[in-house]
Amino acid sequence: MSTPEVRMAPEVGTAAPAGAISVASPLPGRLIPLSEVPDPVFAKGLVGGGAAVVPDDDAGVITAVAPLDGKVIKVMPHAYIVQHASGPAVLVHVGIDTVGLKGEGFSVLAQKGDQVRAGDPMISVDVAFVRSKNLSMCSPVVILDSAPDAIEPPAPGGRVEAGGYLFSLPGKIPEK
Repeated sequence: MSTPEVRMAPEVGTAAPAGAISVASPLPGRLIPLSEVPDPVFAKGLVGGGAAVVPDDDAGVITAVAPLDGKVIKVMPHAYIVQHASGPAVLVHVGIDTVGLKGEGFSVLAQKGDQVRAGDPMISVDVAFVRSKNLSMCSPVVILDSAPDAIEPPAPGGRVEAGGYLFSLPGKIPEK
């Protein structure tokens, strides 16, 4: 059975369709819809609309990258938020329940207030370590304060590379 191909932006940070903002995948891996994230807050779209990436089973230490051009609003070892100049903010949550690791297995590479470009390094994570603690590496990428159906989700099951096209933000984000 072959893996479906995922649409890729020609270059990290390239423009999305007119009036839209391109969001890059923060991690390499397999795409899943938010409804399959093993956390009800993300799965029900309570944080906002988006998609999730699950790193490969054999992943070691990987670097999570900025999903779009913007300002780093918040960065923690397990999660970060980048806000586009036009307003939308994207949360990347690396793994589920990883806050409980208190930074173990993670290294922060960016700082709050930094201006970043899509694909810039944000944090690194030791995937094998996180999984050794029986935690999921499923990583939601969510448009904060948006409706659960704010974006057209990417085809589930496809593969994406870090910095590859994930989805587009419409010009005006539907709010909850």
